[in-house]
Amino acid sequence: MMRTILLLPPLPIKLRHSSLLFSPSHSHSHYNLKFTSKSSPTITMASIKVHGVPMSTATMRVLAALYEKDLDFELIPVDMRAGAHKQEPFLSLNPFGQIPALQDGDLTLFESRAITEYIADEYSENGEKLLCPGCNKVKALTKVWLNVEGQQFDPIASKIAFERIFKGMFGLTTDPAAVQELEGKLVRVLDIYEARLEKSEFLACDCFTLADLHHLPVIHYLMGTDSKTLFESRPKVSEWVKKISARPAWAKVVELQKQ
Repeated sequence: MMRTILLLPPLPIKLRHSSLLFSPSHSHSHYNLKFTSKSSPTITMASIKVHGVPMSTATMRVLAALYEKDLDFELIPVDMRAGAHKQEPFLSLNPFGQIPALQDGDLTLFESRAITEYIADEYSENGEKLLCPGCNKVKALTKVWLNVEGQQFDPIASKIAFERIFKGMFGLTTDPAAVQELEGKLVRVLDIYEARLEKSEFLACDCFTLADLHHLPVIHYLMGTDSKTLFESRPKVSEWVKKISARPAWAKVVELQKQ
């Protein structure tokens, strides 16, 4: 894997503006940015390439896994504002036209949760384990909580984030009734989390796994809204959120959004 060849000036893609939530500036879309655990973004070659944008929750999930594994990767912006995700060459990476997509050598993957599981398995000796190396029962519990996040938590939490944050970015109006209904559903999920976390430090077991990591992108957005009280009012859930949000790998993802 090649290392730094040329340092860039401060990041040329501007991700601060809300209009760039899913799309870097046209004028900079030709830059492929490599990120390492010990260096600034660089233009170079990398074995692992991530096609996406760091404001996207699905892309954030993949970036967090790569940082946890201390892996170098190349971030290739996808200009969604111009519809690049619905055109070639991106459709050859993901025919469903959704970000992110990952390339690792001759392997191409899409679906962020499948990508993170691949990263955890393929690079099991790097960085954090992300999949608890315990017995079959522990592995089964990990799969349970991976599915809970994808099927019980995220469908509700993502809709709340859309109402509270993303609608405003697109000039739409938040629907208070929808937020109230969705938060009522999320309360029931978080009550189950509270009971689980009274028995275990993390969701799957007593070590940090993908089951925890997968929650981070949406939680990150919701903690900047009034919905944060749903998490903060449950002691074990609140402690868990603080713990997983304080991880150095996650801090790198958040910092990437600011650049």
